[in-house]
Amino acid sequence: MTKFNYNTAIISDLHLSDAEPVHPKKPYWKNFKQAKHFFDDSFEKFLNNLEQESQLPVELILNGDIFDYDSVMSLPEDEMYEELTHLEKKIGVDAHEDKSLFKTRVILDQHYQFVDALKKFIKNGNRVVFIVGNHDIELYWPSTQREIENRLIESDEDLERLVFCEWYYISERDTLIEHGHQYDPYCLCIDPVNPLIRKKKEYKIRLPFGNLANRYIMNNFGLKNPHHDESFVKTGLEFVQFFFKYEVKVQPFLVFHWLIGALKTMRRSFEEAFTPASKDPLTHEQKIKDIARKANSAPAQAMALLELHAHPAVHNPFKIIREMWLDRFFLMLILIAMSWQIFTTHSLFTSVSLWWFTVPMFLSIPILAYYAQGIKSEVHQNLNAGQQKVAIAAQIVDVKRVVHGHTHIPLDKHIEDVHFLNPGSWSPYFEEIECVKNRQDKRYVWIEEQGEQRHATLKMWEKA
Repeated sequence: MTKFNYNTAIISDLHLSDAEPVHPKKPYWKNFKQAKHFFDDSFEKFLNNLEQESQLPVELILNGDIFDYDSVMSLPEDEMYEELTHLEKKIGVDAHEDKSLFKTRVILDQHYQFVDALKKFIKNGNRVVFIVGNHDIELYWPSTQREIENRLIESDEDLERLVFCEWYYISERDTLIEHGHQYDPYCLCIDPVNPLIRKKKEYKIRLPFGNLANRYIMNNFGLKNPHHDESFVKTGLEFVQFFFKYEVKVQPFLVFHWLIGALKTMRRSFEEAFTPASKDPLTHEQKIKDIARKANSAPAQAMALLELHAHPAVHNPFKIIREMWLDRFFLMLILIAMSWQIFTTHSLFTSVSLWWFTVPMFLSIPILAYYAQGIKSEVHQNLNAGQQKVAIAAQIVDVKRVVHGHTHIPLDKHIEDVHFLNPGSWSPYFEEIECVKNRQDKRYVWIEEQGEQRHATLKMWEKA
């Protein structure tokens, strides 16, 4: 008699979005996002292979960032369009419920093969669990979950095999699965129990800083892939080299797009960070119970896991300013102002050429360079922050195995006495801007019954 109900497969960070149209005058513009790079066919074959090779029904864990709401640029054509702001028409619609529902429908419509594959998978008696990540945080809306249910479910019996979890899930009492963004101070949902805030008499999802940066900055940087940090976390020299090699031809005023986007990101991040969560104290306890029930845990364990989450970076304004290079911009403005003050003061006593204004400017360049070279991006430094909490999280829920996503980096290692795995990402990743050869390995965590226990391995899906 089998001890377990399922073998478990875990994948993460698919980043399904809408397709970018081909731009004849800008052939490389968001090339990585074009429909020719969709991997829905490979995903369908992957599910079929899981069913064929497993001796038990399969529990598929979609561990966060399965959908990428931040990258959806499609706009509604109905009366909703008239309500959109000018900014939404340029960078994508916001996180209000009706707009999140629209984006959900766009993604599901364009990835119909992905939808059909999951629908068949569930109908065959398997189980699917969505864990909310940072880029698909809009799955918190009940209407977006219902839309997915309507596309995937044909009967009440099938409905029991589709689950949405707020940030974690415990599989077969032996594996804790989290997307991992809650340990990243730049990408966490500040309150995953109560993710809504009220602005201008409307409810919306409070978006993490990383989401806002993607929307306001990266959606306007069409030659950089937002799902791979090396595209936008660079040294100053690397930025300059990439700009003159590629971007100067299509975005000669890129610096102004960056500045405007960074300032808007900063303003909204600070504004929403200190907006109180919309919550009802009378239902808060019940919400915790519901979250714990769906995750196969006790409410006390849910509360304990909440305590492990990172402190939001947006509560420290200087961190946000520094991460977007605005500190260097403001320092440069200060140095320019000081140089101008020196020049104007000197000109009161003697007539000097305007060119003398540049002398203190050039003398101050080493100050700016010295400051800038000492700044290291905390985005990379925080990639492994979740690993520091693995052992205690495993102890809280009494397991010996933990799986994260979020970092896009495949891992299979032991942290103290806990087996830690990360399946990496499936989203397209190209080394060259022409997007010819996809370097992304499609990996997954496979946990199967072996005697009285289950054994986990990190595998690669090679039949792509």
